[in-house]
Parts: sequence; C-alpha cells; structure tokens
Amino acid sequence: MKAAFPVTAIALPLAAVLGLSVAPGPKKVHAAQAAVTWSHNVAPIVYKNCTACHHVGGSGPFSLLTYRDAQRWGTMMQQVTTSRYMPPWLPEPGHGDFQDNRRLSAADIATIKAWVAAGMPQGDAADAPKAPVYTSEWQLGPPDLILSVASPTQVPASGPDVFENFVLPANLSSTKWIRAMEIKPGSPQVVHHANVILDRTAALRRAHPADWQRGIPGMDITVDSGQNFDPDSHFLFWKPDSTALVEPDTMPWRLDPGNDLILNMHLKPTGRVEQIQARIGLYFASKPATQFPMLLQLEHDSTLDIPAGDAHFVVEDSLTLPEAVDVLAVYPHAHYLGRRMEGFAKLPGGETKWLVLVPDWDIERQAIYRLSKPLPLPKGTVLHMRYTYDNSAGNPRNPHTPAVRVRGGNNSTDEMGHLWLQVLPTENAGKDARMPLEKAWMSNRLRKDPSDPTALFNLASMDTEAGEYTEAGKLYTQALATKPNDPRVLTGLGTAQSLSGDTAAAQASFQAAVTADPNYADARFDLAKINLQRNNLAAAEAQFQTIVQLNPNDFAAQDGLGSAQLAQGKSDVAAATFDAVLKADPANFDALYNRGQIAAAASDLATAEADMVRALAVHPDADAERTLAIILASQNRFAAALPHMQAAARLAPADEETKRLLGRLQAELQR
Repeated sequence: MKAAFPVTAIALPLAAVLGLSVAPGPKKVHAAQAAVTWSHNVAPIVYKNCTACHHVGGSGPFSLLTYRDAQRWGTMMQQVTTSRYMPPWLPEPGHGDFQDNRRLSAADIATIKAWVAAGMPQGDAADAPKAPVYTSEWQLGPPDLILSVASPTQVPASGPDVFENFVLPANLSSTKWIRAMEIKPGSPQVVHHANVILDRTAALRRAHPADWQRGIPGMDITVDSGQNFDPDSHFLFWKPDSTALVEPDTMPWRLDPGNDLILNMHLKPTGRVEQIQARIGLYFASKPATQFPMLLQLEHDSTLDIPAGDAHFVVEDSLTLPEAVDVLAVYPHAHYLGRRMEGFAKLPGGETKWLVLVPDWDIERQAIYRLSKPLPLPKGTVLHMRYTYDNSAGNPRNPHTPAVRVRGGNNSTDEMGHLWLQVLPTENAGKDARMPLEKAWMSNRLRKDPSDPTALFNLASMDTEAGEYTEAGKLYTQALATKPNDPRVLTGLGTAQSLSGDTAAAQASFQAAVTADPNYADARFDLAKINLQRNNLAAAEAQFQTIVQLNPNDFAAQDGLGSAQLAQGKSDVAAATFDAVLKADPANFDALYNRGQIAAAASDLATAEADMVRALAVHPDADAERTLAIILASQNRFAAALPHMQAAARLAPADEETKRLLGRLQAELQR
C-alpha cells in the first residue's frame, strides 16, 4: 500500500496564482447551528440501538429509557460509542449485509459527542419519540408450550464464567412444528448467551440419568442425532437483546415425541450470588415446513495447538459446495484467543463474496448474524474460513497470565475455531437436497481426520439410505475401531446387515448395542423387529414391552408389541394394546390395520370394515385395500369390493395372490 503523505500548504493567494484580480464580495452569513438535544437528536438513536438491553430488568447494568437516565450516563455513552465498544456489533461494514445491524453511523456517534459537549440538554420534551415499552410477559402472547428448568441454579458472586446445560423434555404426544421460540433466562444480567440444542434421542439425558435435572457442566456438547438423516437446520440462539425468535413461514422446525431441548447457557458472575431458573416458550405452526435449510460447519480444531506468546496463529478450512445454495445466516465462533475471523466464498468464476469479517473478535459479544437477504452461491463455490489467534501478553482477553500453550477443546480456556452457515439448497438434488451437502461436509471432515467417528457414522448412514449396504458396513466397522461398543454405531451396522439380508449378523449387532446401553431405544426396537421377523415372538414381545415401559408415548413400539402378541394368538391382549395406541393417536395406521384384522378374524365385520376405511384414510396400502375388499366380498358386496381389490393390484402389481383374488371377484360380478 502506498504511504500517505501530508499535503503541504502553499501560502499563495489563488487569485495571484491565476493572474486575476478579485473584488471583495459580500460576506456569506450561515444560520446558527441548531443545538443538539436529547429529545430531538439523541433519544431516537438510543431507543433504536440501546434500550433493548438498557431498560429496567434488562441485561444492561442501567436503564436509558428517560432523559434523566441518559444524562446520568451520558459521558460513558460517549466513551463507549466513540470506541465502538457499544452497541455490541463485531462484523466489519462492507463484508456482509446483516439484519438488525446495531453498528452506529459516524453521524450518530458525532451527535452523541456533540450532545455531551453541549452539556446534555433535554430540549423540548414534546419533540422526543415515545419510549419503547418492555414487558416481563411473553412478547408474542401466551406460548403453546412452556418448558421450565427443573430447579433454580445458583451462580456464585465471583470466579470464572459458568457453562451449564439444562435438559428440558418436551413430552409431546405428536409432532409439532415450531414457528417461534422465546427464551426467558431468569436473570438477563447473569446470562451472557444461550443456545438451544435439539436432542432427538434424549442422548444427554440418558448419559446423565442421575443428574440431568440439576444441569450438566460444559461449554460445548455433542448429542446423538439418531438413525435417520436429519441434519441440524436452525440457529436457536439467545442473547441479551433478543426477543422472540420467529422463523419464516416456510421454515418452522420440527419437534417430535421423545425429543429434548437442551438449554446451553453461558453464565457470568455479577458480584453477588444470583439464582436463575430459565423457561422456554414455544409457538406451534399451523402447517409443516415446505423449505428445509441445514447448518454447515467449517473448522479445523485438530490443528489448534497455539504456543505461548504466539500472536499470529492461523487456522484455515475450506469446503466445496456440491449444490447451489442460498446463505441465510452465519455464526463465527472462537474462545478468548481469537482475534481476526474471516469467512468468505470463492465463486467458480473467481469472484470473492464475503460471508463475514470480524477484525477484533470478542467472545463476550458473539452472536448469530442473519443476512438481510439470501446470498446465492452456485455449485462449485468454495467456502473458506481463516481465523487468527493471539496467545501473547498483548491480547487483553488472554485468560492466562503468563500465557500458556493452548490446544483445541470444549473448555472455555481451550480454543475453538468454527464458522457455521445456515444454507438453503436452491436446486432439487434428489430425495433430499441437503444430503449431497452433508456428504461433502462429512467427507471434508474425514479428509482432515480419517478416524473421525462422526464423519464415518454419518457417511455410513447415507450409504445405507442409498442402498449401499456393503460400503455402509465397512464404514460402521471402521467407526467401531475408534469407538468400540458404541450403541449408535452398532445399531447402524445392524441396520445395514439387516437390509442386506444377513439377519443373524444384524441380530448380534443389535444385541451388542442393547448390552452396551440397555436404555438405547433404537437398538432395542430394531432387535425386537429382528426377533419378530425370525419368529422369536416371546423375545420380541419382551423387547417391545421394555421400550413401552421406558417411553409410553412410543407408538411404534406399542404397535410392535401388539403385533408380537397377535402373532402368538393373544388376540384379546393385542386388541387392548392397539386400543391404547388409538386412544392417544387416533390416526395411527398400524394400530387401525391390526385391530381391523383382529375384528375380521372374530367375524366382527362392521368393526373390521370401519378400521380398514380409517386406515386407508391415513395413507394408501396394498394390504389394507385387499383386506377391505375381502371383508366386503365376504358380505356379497362384490361391487363395493372391486375398486379396493383393483387399488391393491395397482399398489402391488407383482403380487400374484392379489391378481388371483381380483380375477375371482371379477368372475363373481360377471356371474
């Protein structure tokens, strides 16, 4: 960069230089500059940018809602706005266009400075805008569901920051789609920020059966996402100026029976002992999602090994997009040694698009940044992160004095370097447009660490989904070398073996998973299904019964239990099991179908017909259509039976028995 040189003043009148004579003209008169006042100039700035935190009961240490409040703190306001410490906003202008940008303009900062210099006059109170109103009630009205932390948590008056994870079981009986969420942390002054993590399998609760209600320490946690492809999709994040988090109409997030919410909280001592007891309010959407975003991550934590005194330690990562996406939001994250955070995209034609640039990172002011409008990135774009760390005495945020060697890890005094992106695929990539993105991400992780158990598991799961059972088995076996006796990996291996036809090996894998974790419902359910398939009916019944005892709302397990009972000739017991399912879930297809079969076998044709009709209203099924046709034909209602047998033949064109029955039914009608 060229050096800037001062401009030298030349003491020559311009007229003399140009050889002109200039007659003196009339002197210009400027209007007196209007005085800067609170009411007319400063209050609009403060109400827009400051009072979300600085109000009574807010997270800020004082209120700025009135003139007297602002006058008291005016000098400090000038100092922290001039230094840009406040309002908290880390991204550099011109490197990403974000919603809710709280960065003050140079003009706003100059206005506050001029007001303080003028003695902080109030001006005409009638000129002031109406002060915003903040309430302790729910911002969107009463939630559809409120989840509360089981018991209060005490935060000490002093000492290091506290990181706690609170498990909140949703206890739903049916799937809900969440359009909005509001977190009430209890005491905003104590809570620095909070993340909500969706635990699909209650993994954290199962891992801490004795103490999950009291809170589980830790800054960053990992949970089991289950056997199905279901990538993380939404940033569920609270910070002190947050209100309700409202999702786009097309993108509510899903909450299923058996799911837990984990409230991951960063708590800060305030100088006195505090107690908090957080609550989460959930608002249900009337319709399910029609667009499905996902979260992608760049990171290279395995290279985080920062020597003491190193002021310029760099970590980089990149990921090539296999599909076109729109970027919706970004979340850069590091701990106390992070200084400069760069996220950018290189388009196939060579153009660079900035995702985010934080020139002076501060973990105390981290946030998720949502783009003002989606940023389209074509297929083949390369995402990049480049983070610089300062482990020297010159870093005022370095938690160690003197500096010590710091490695990657989950503790606050360890280090991290993550760039999370929320993206929405913009092209149809087959069964799920997110799967190629997940595969590229996991392959990138495996490139950096060939023994990465998460990458191995996820890639194996996708191979299973694609019907590549042999390759899936190899990856699961490779993952077991790193995490032997992991019940999730054993269950995945059993699934691949079962789908490939090796039921004996699958049964052994499922049994090993249940032995490793008797409460792992997925493994027990799959073991029960294999036993049912291999005609080990009593063993299947026992397994399903155990699952129902662990989770009475697991309707799939209750259906399996009824099927095992029915296969053993326990018709009355099975009917009672299906009745219990239908009482809680009236549209349960399996329970309706099986109860209809029981009624048909008992010659209760009216009940059998009603159940089959209700089952088919849930979704089409060849067996249900054929059974309903047989029930009707047995009452000599051949004309009514015909369309159902024809539907069964369309749904199962290779089924010879259906073809035979259809021919007989047509013959009866002709006769």
